[in-house]
Amino acid sequence: MGAGRLTARELTELYLERIAAADRGPDGLNSVIEVNPEAAAIAAERDAERAAGRARGPLHGIPVLLKDNIDTADGMRTSAGSLALAEHTARADAHLVRRLRDAGAVILGKTNLSEWANFRSSRSTSGWSARGGQTRNPYAPERNPCGSSSGSGAAVSANLAAVAVGTETDGSIVCPASTCGVVGIKPTLGLVSRVGVIPIAHSQDTAGPMARTVADAAALLGALAGPDPRDAATGARDAVFAGDYARFLDPDGLRGARLGVARAYFGFHPGVDRVLAAALAAMRQAGAVLVDPADLPASGPYEADELEVLLYEFKADLDAYLAQAGPGAAVRSLAELIAFNEEHREREMPHFGQELFERAQAKGPLTDSAYRDALARCRRLARAEGIDAALRRHRLDALVAPSNGPAWLTDPVNGDHFVGGSSTPAAVAGYPAVTVPAGFVSGLPVGVTFFGAAWSEGTLLRCAHAFEQATRARRAPAL
Repeated sequence: MGAGRLTARELTELYLERIAAADRGPDGLNSVIEVNPEAAAIAAERDAERAAGRARGPLHGIPVLLKDNIDTADGMRTSAGSLALAEHTARADAHLVRRLRDAGAVILGKTNLSEWANFRSSRSTSGWSARGGQTRNPYAPERNPCGSSSGSGAAVSANLAAVAVGTETDGSIVCPASTCGVVGIKPTLGLVSRVGVIPIAHSQDTAGPMARTVADAAALLGALAGPDPRDAATGARDAVFAGDYARFLDPDGLRGARLGVARAYFGFHPGVDRVLAAALAAMRQAGAVLVDPADLPASGPYEADELEVLLYEFKADLDAYLAQAGPGAAVRSLAELIAFNEEHREREMPHFGQELFERAQAKGPLTDSAYRDALARCRRLARAEGIDAALRRHRLDALVAPSNGPAWLTDPVNGDHFVGGSSTPAAVAGYPAVTVPAGFVSGLPVGVTFFGAAWSEGTLLRCAHAFEQATRARRAPAL
């Protein structure tokens, strides 16, 4: 575009054509739940700005897809995939959307997701929503894209947009990115504002980039990240907003890096272990110093506490969001949502129920000692006695582990078949993680995750980019 060989409008129209060809219809990916009717007009405005010498930065004129739990005050709905919000129009852009618009990005559309970000049932099928149907994996359409940012991962993998935004509470960026063969960044809690994002839990929720390369993901992160006076987490005293994350991208960035191998998160799949063995060898060849093993002193025992925290916060946070939702919302509380789903059971719950909703509704206020104690244990075990302790003990720059297993067959009768992964420590701690394609198991992509201390996105991007450049492991899906 800078050289004048392509316009933003032409690029946007090419992506819209590709969405129509590859995503729609009975054999399509079903990853895009809605396209923006204003996308071409916005792109034309960005072209006029560029022609006048006013390009705003690396995202100027770049089409971006957003997960359908991110508010946009435009002609699109924000539904979390639910029929209860199928006609909901947000009153204002989410803070991250405003930042994207200010950076010159073209909001291309919304992506399908696991309904309510996969926090309705423990027997859910990832990538399915009542509004959007089932998203498919671009490497094998009968297999699952993982969730809950299923559509964002699948769409970017299949080149339906340059980049996409997903959200994560625990694994919802990392898993679909790995399973769909792309890069995903789960930022430190507070790097990206949560205002205007339909919540699960404020202690773990964050939006983040999904892209085909680390460089593209870094460019998107620079636009998303920034303080917001309405979100206290972005005002943390130790917050680090790097601005231009591309400056961390060094192809020789693994040389001298001390990486701890979190062996507790290996062993769930022999094919994944083989891919990771090759990945670790590539890191060593690129100059990294591997400390193996460097397991977290407290990996695992906080998982029951994590669910307790999420149940309490989901009730409080969703009630607050729905109470102020815009026009078209059919419900204004979690209690009303539960009743709506029962009334529309045939369309909303044909495959799985809403037992997590019901458990959350039964919880008390956030002043309950059960919640406060569980949250304190989570933070202590995941942070001070977990990631921080491992980094300090072994003098590490980051930890590495397999992101998760290869894609499973989509099975609406029995639900997901998730065999293992490493997302929980960083998710519970609120610390950053970056997953990068590492290889394939029977033609299905799997990733490696770099995770580390709070606000260490620069370090993780440096390591992830160097690994990506050394291995070039990603192969585009046959689609």
